[in-house]
Amino acid sequence: MLQVFSKIATRNPHRFILASNPYSSNYRTASMNSNEMMEAQGTVSTEGNHSRFESVQSTPDIEKKYVHRVYDAIAPHFSATRFAKWPKVAGFLDSLRPGSVVLDAGCGNGKYLGFNADCFFIGCDISPPLIDICAGRGHEVLVADAVNLPYRNNFGDAAISIAVLHHLSTDARRRKAIEELIRVVRKGGLVLITVWAVEQEDRSLLNKWTPLCEKYNEEWVDPSSPPVRNQSNIVLESIAETDEHIGAVKRRNDDLKRSSDGLEDNANVSCSDSSNIDEHHKTQQEYFVPWHLPFHRAEIGGASAAALENGFAKRDDKKGTVVYNRYYHVFVEGELQRLVAGINNATIVDQFYDKSNWCIVLEKL
Repeated sequence: MLQVFSKIATRNPHRFILASNPYSSNYRTASMNSNEMMEAQGTVSTEGNHSRFESVQSTPDIEKKYVHRVYDAIAPHFSATRFAKWPKVAGFLDSLRPGSVVLDAGCGNGKYLGFNADCFFIGCDISPPLIDICAGRGHEVLVADAVNLPYRNNFGDAAISIAVLHHLSTDARRRKAIEELIRVVRKGGLVLITVWAVEQEDRSLLNKWTPLCEKYNEEWVDPSSPPVRNQSNIVLESIAETDEHIGAVKRRNDDLKRSSDGLEDNANVSCSDSSNIDEHHKTQQEYFVPWHLPFHRAEIGGASAAALENGFAKRDDKKGTVVYNRYYHVFVEGELQRLVAGINNATIVDQFYDKSNWCIVLEKL
């Protein structure tokens, strides 16, 4: 296994965490110097293009706060809800030749890792807590960014990106993530990409999401961060993660309420003045989608207490949850195809709509 990962060789000059089978060394680190990285990337040499490359890789604040931090906070509960395999993804994985190396970019809790027992899977995700969950299940995984995958060119036989690109907040970053998926597979290799669609089968879901207006670009995508309240100095007692402790949860409600009352919602950059909701949904693509973390699953002594105190999360007494907002850019029909259109070394071999997702399969030329 060490020999396999020595062939992967990270393209990132910074150190990364590699989580592996618990029976081997759980965490290892690797690094490349700048010359090795430039060689592995085959990156452009001009100063202007290099600056553009760095700009695309620089993570916007909206992703840091409303994707990375949220999934770190909800990882155990999120993982407990993610077990069903989509038939289309399962069919794609089952169609691969025995011995194929499959790269899962944005693997989450690893529900697709090892799905085809005849293939070798390597997963990566931006969330260390989710990678910990994968490693605990014996998967080969590492912490990495979708726009800067830590694999050499032409390494894998196939790659998948399931429900990941819609968390990237600019066209340039979404396109870069697609280019990375193509880069890391061999010639003739296949890439499956799925993203949430604006055209949801259950249209009522859109009314439960918070639409973001144009000003989110200037407030969040720009490098400067919006003001955030200082974290609370109050340390609340942890809530046990078993359903038997509902009574204990109730007793702590007052503590939670005190920590959340009167706080401004720093995520409130929504468009509330739309006069025609149906017409608005046709053009709206940027949303905050809530995740309800039950009180008895929340780490009230740590992340959730701080999130409530600084306005990063809100309390929903009716549902008994701490509510986190996740950033989504939902795709319109044809948008994935337009992102791929200018990429010369790949062609679309399949495209379809499935379970409120737009999906494409690419072949590397």
